[in-house]
Amino acid sequence: MEAKLRWVALTAIAPVAWGTNYFVTHEFLPADRPLYGAALRALPAGLVLLALRRRRPHGAWWWRSAVLGLLNVSVFFVLIFAASQLLPTSVASTVMAMSPLAMMLVAWPLLSEQPRAAHLAGAVLGLGGVCLMLLTGVNGVSVPGVLASLAAVLVSSFGHLLAKRWSTGADLLATTAWQLAAGGLFLLPVAAAVEGPPPALSKPTLLAFGYVALIATALAFAAWFTGLRHLPAGTVGLIGLLNPVTGVLLGTAVAGELLTVQQMCGLLLVLTGVVLGRPKRAGRRESPQPPPEPAVDESSARAPSLRK
Repeated sequence: MEAKLRWVALTAIAPVAWGTNYFVTHEFLPADRPLYGAALRALPAGLVLLALRRRRPHGAWWWRSAVLGLLNVSVFFVLIFAASQLLPTSVASTVMAMSPLAMMLVAWPLLSEQPRAAHLAGAVLGLGGVCLMLLTGVNGVSVPGVLASLAAVLVSSFGHLLAKRWSTGADLLATTAWQLAAGGLFLLPVAAAVEGPPPALSKPTLLAFGYVALIATALAFAAWFTGLRHLPAGTVGLIGLLNPVTGVLLGTAVAGELLTVQQMCGLLLVLTGVVLGRPKRAGRRESPQPPPEPAVDESSARAPSLRK
C-alpha cells in the first residue's frame, strides 16, 4: 500500500504541472501561434527524454509511436486550443473534468478494468466540485467549443489507455519520448503551412517554452504514464482532477484574491473525489492487466545492453 501511495504522489506531478501550464501559456506564450506553440512544447520534450533513453523505435513501435503521437499530442493539443478559443476557460476546464469518467469507461473494454463504485462516485463528486469552483455565471457557451472539449476528453482517454496497453514491458521513458517527438514532428509542417514562419522568441518567451516543454510536458507525461503503468485507470483519472484545482489556486494566488465559499466547497468535493480513487489495500485483488509484451530490440543480438 505504501508503495502504491508513492506512485500516486508521482502521478500527481502531472496534473499539478498541467495546472500551472495554463498560467504560463496565458502570460508568456504567443496567443496567435497555437500550432507552433504545441510543436515547440512537444518536440523538445520528446528530444530531452530521447537523450535520456537513447533508443530508437523498433518493430511495431514505429507505427505505435505515430498513432500515440497523433492522439496524445497532435490532435489533443489542437482540440484543446480550439476549445480554449471557443469557450470560457471555466467551461472548457469543466468539460475536461469528465476525463476520469471517460477513462474508466474506456478502460473497461480496452484493459478489462471494471470501474469500482468508489471510482465512479469520485468522478461524479469531482465533476460537481469543478463545476462549483469554475462555473460562476458564465455566458457565451459555444456548441462547437463544447464538442471540441468532449472530443479532447475522448481522444486523450483513448490515447492514454492505449499507451498503457501497448507499453507493458517496454521502456517507459523511451515510449513517452517517441510519441512526444512524433506528435511534434506531425505538428511542425502543419504549423508552417497554417501559421507561416516561426514566431520570434524573446528571452521570457524562451524561458516559458523551456518550462512548458521540460516540466509541463516531459516530466508531466513521464509521471502520468508511470502512474498508468502502476495504478488502475480509475485512480489515475481521479488524480487528474488536481489539474483544475491547481489552476484555480494558482490564479487566486496571483490575483491576490480569497477563495469564495462556493469555490472552497468545490475544492473539498474534488479532493474527496481524488481520495475515493485511492488504490485498494493490500490483499485485495487488483484489476487484471494485459499480459506483458516482450520488447525485443532488433539490435539486441549485437548489443545486449540495448534490450528493452
